Amino acid sequence: MKQNFLGNFTQQEPIPEEGIQAAIDVMRSGRLHRYNVAQGEAGEVALLEQEFAALTGAKFCLAVASGGYAMGAALRALGVGPGDHVLTNAFTLAPVPGAIAAVGAVPVFVGVTEGLVIDLNDLEAKADQADVLMLSHMRGHLCDMEALMAICDAHKIRVIEDCAHTMGAHWKGKASGRWGAMACYSTQTYKHVNSGEGGFLISDDEVLMAKATMLSGSYMLFDRHLAAPDSAVFAEIKYDTPNVSGRMDHLRAAILRPQLRVLDQQVENWNARYRKVEGGLRGTPGLTLVARPQEEHFVGSSIQFLLLDWSEDNINKAVAACAARGVEIKWFGGKEPVAFTSRYDSWRYAPSEKMPKSDRVLSSIMDMRIPLTFSVEDCALIAQIIKEEIGEIFTA
Repeated sequence: MKQNFLGNFTQQEPIPEEGIQAAIDVMRSGRLHRYNVAQGEAGEVALLEQEFAALTGAKFCLAVASGGYAMGAALRALGVGPGDHVLTNAFTLAPVPGAIAAVGAVPVFVGVTEGLVIDLNDLEAKADQADVLMLSHMRGHLCDMEALMAICDAHKIRVIEDCAHTMGAHWKGKASGRWGAMACYSTQTYKHVNSGEGGFLISDDEVLMAKATMLSGSYMLFDRHLAAPDSAVFAEIKYDTPNVSGRMDHLRAAILRPQLRVLDQQVENWNARYRKVEGGLRGTPGLTLVARPQEEHFVGSSIQFLLLDWSEDNINKAVAACAARGVEIKWFGGKEPVAFTSRYDSWRYAPSEKMPKSDRVLSSIMDMRIPLTFSVEDCALIAQIIKEEIGEIFTA
């Protein structure tokens, strides 16, 4: 008799007790707004920014309302506006081209490889079409960052890193987010630290970060930040930078600070589960695992595999068969967007041209969350179920 999995793919770990107590303290104070602090008090948000800057090694950090807001602020800080073109991954989630479109700019999609990273050959071919790249480390897959930066530097392309899935990851020991001009992170529930919604923006560029701080809605209270540029930098831009309010509040910051302190251990926990699923899927007929380069230290909070050249009917059968046994797999290749899955040609506000090599990969991408509420043993069972059901359909 086949064994089913009974876990919940959307159930996250509880907020640490320290975070719950800190949130209660904030609520009792009544001071939720980041600039509403008592005399001599730094406030949870400013402390969080200081701690995240130290964690990543960045000079400056700004906490904001969401990862999507962080991307929009980064684009505006770099001067991207209506009619400008911005390079970005064809394999990403909708908030990335959405952030580009929201500032009136036009996404230029760059292809994806079977390693689920940006196609550097296609980037080179399209490098003359834009001077900004919004690089999405989609689902935690890091490309060869040295090679990417060499292309971008040669063509004077400024890079914004979307690190929503790579908080805690690095390439050759250099943290994700420390390669480009600016980097954006998410603290949405399904990311690596959880405040429901929220985000970070980091950079070593003082002018860009001063602009981002003004954009976030600092008014003239930028001197209350602990991880921001010197006040003198703001003198140059404070009258010319619009307020597009998107601040983080003390409540979310209080929840996040204890989670940051255990991020390294959480990364180890995710990767142990990822490796258990990956190992269990090896040798599955018709299933292609995504190779992880030795240079990449990733965070395995989800896993992807490819069903290359499968028919739409068989992919739907595989998804349904796994679901019937309690395993939730999402397909990024469907013709219609479902929940968070979509393809570059789903975003009709953004013009696109077909990319046959990339389309073959995109039509085969299967995606599965790995919550830390799953045990390593759970992950072994999940892999067994996928292997059985996909192998049976492929060999039928």
